[in-house]
Amino acid sequence: MKTKLFLLLLCLSLSAVQAQPINKEIISEDNVPKLLGKINQEGLSANSYGKWFQKNYTAYTPDPAIIDLIKTDLKNYTIELFMGTWCGDSKREVPKFYKVLEAAEFPMERLTAIAVDRNKGTYKQSPGGEQLGKNIHRVPTFIFYLNGKEVNRITERPVKSLEADILAIQKGNYTPGYHGVTMVNEFLTEHGAEKLIKRSKKIVPELKLLVKNRYELNTYATVLFYAGKKEEAISVYTLNTLLFPEEPGTYLSLANTLGIMERYSESIRYYEKTLGVDPENEEAATSMAYIKSKISH
Repeated sequence: MKTKLFLLLLCLSLSAVQAQPINKEIISEDNVPKLLGKINQEGLSANSYGKWFQKNYTAYTPDPAIIDLIKTDLKNYTIELFMGTWCGDSKREVPKFYKVLEAAEFPMERLTAIAVDRNKGTYKQSPGGEQLGKNIHRVPTFIFYLNGKEVNRITERPVKSLEADILAIQKGNYTPGYHGVTMVNEFLTEHGAEKLIKRSKKIVPELKLLVKNRYELNTYATVLFYAGKKEEAISVYTLNTLLFPEEPGTYLSLANTLGIMERYSESIRYYEKTLGVDPENEEAATSMAYIKSKISH
């Protein structure tokens, strides 16, 4: 009886997976269509997406010498592509990527493409949750797997070119962009938010060599926050203030997030820090005044 019940549940589960729509289109709040969830080249070539996809696909010519070097080994990989049909970087790089795969005769059944959202509540998320546990903070992200294990990824844009970066991945000597974010994510995963805050001052010197600007960790923290990892987000926003102490935006992002979490005294403290760096910052002054009035009532 238990075996029959298990088989029935398994069949229902498989049916549900198979029933998930491909190339699901929704209309966003600004009345712009976007794809969400699992997609394929057919979906990207249709409707309004086809205009930028075909243009950039046609315009790109992969280096044939590099293609010859990558094509044999590339067939051993599986690839996950995370992108946004609303994202300028995705519109630029994803058509090129399909062109590279085609030139390399890559078996397309080994590619899974997923479109993520840009709305606040579902920021960089897919309805199917495919992004979970994969540190998708920038799109496009191309993740390369061998034997089910991630070996490397191309994040947002290639270091040299897509085909050259793939060759470097195959040779095992590739460092993708946003490596500082990867380092922080690995630390958070292993040690947690509390220890990140405690260790922040010690890891700042190393991170300064890797993180180019405040937006790198700021975006990552925002992804964490809307994924429900609020304490982790606060720890990253806090780390960012140490990395870029002269940037008012680092304090402002932290203050706003603390305000949303109703941690008002902490929020006010970071609004004050914002104004200490930028006395004319209207957003900080207005938000702080609002919170103070909220507390007083």
